[in-house]
Amino acid sequence: MKNKYLALAVVSALAFSHNALAEGKDGIAAVVNGEEITVDEIKKGYEENPQIKAKVPFEDFYAKALDIYVNGKLVYQAAVADDVINTPEYKEQLKTAQEDVARKVFLEKNVKKVVTDKEVKAAYDKYKKDFKSQKEIKARHILVNSESQAKDIIAQLKKGAKFDDLAKKYSKDQAVDLGYFTQNMMVPEFGKAAFAMKKGTYSQSPVKTQFGYHIIQVDDVRNSKPLELKVVRPQIEGMLTQQAVAKVFENLNTQAKIERYDLDGKVMPAQEADK
Repeated sequence: MKNKYLALAVVSALAFSHNALAEGKDGIAAVVNGEEITVDEIKKGYEENPQIKAKVPFEDFYAKALDIYVNGKLVYQAAVADDVINTPEYKEQLKTAQEDVARKVFLEKNVKKVVTDKEVKAAYDKYKKDFKSQKEIKARHILVNSESQAKDIIAQLKKGAKFDDLAKKYSKDQAVDLGYFTQNMMVPEFGKAAFAMKKGTYSQSPVKTQFGYHIIQVDDVRNSKPLELKVVRPQIEGMLTQQAVAKVFENLNTQAKIERYDLDGKVMPAQEADK
């Protein structure tokens, strides 16, 4: 919870010009009314927020995060002095938080058993084995509203005008470069026309779709290949994590004795309860 709050606060308040010593004073970042805040605590918050880590050096993060940690410590000390920890509200929220943390740690523990380098490699090998190569092309396009304007642009291309210059001047879709794609990734009319063309050619007549009239330039043609492990690893780990969590729930439900009741207090049949 603290690190989530920290991320929001630092993103909105960080000043990139600040610098700080990475190790503080003997590993201590601050002492607040006799209680220490360590540099390691702040480093942990930094490491657990990859969006911030990707954009901000730790030294800059530290400069603003330190104030946030100090303020957090001050509020906590004030709450303890106010005997908040003995209030019903605190105890209720603490129970919920403890249950949330316990669930999180338990699931993470079980996921780590499954999402290993070995399992990731095995899943990647299966992906490569099952991969079916498809023809894909790299293309640019110019999109306009009328057929007559599209024909005029084609006429200019035939006279030697540059495709990118015309795209900048006329296209209502500024995403001119479409990158690589397979035929089924595009609307049928566009895909059929583009994949009938050869590398280095542009469409000799406008291609009409629901979006308007296109002039297509095909820059490359190739057969698709499996993505590298480093590219698909996050997706593979996500898939394995989902499978691991689902298996945990399945095992727990199988081993447990569970009775469910509807709003009228009647026992729900197992099949109905699982819907």
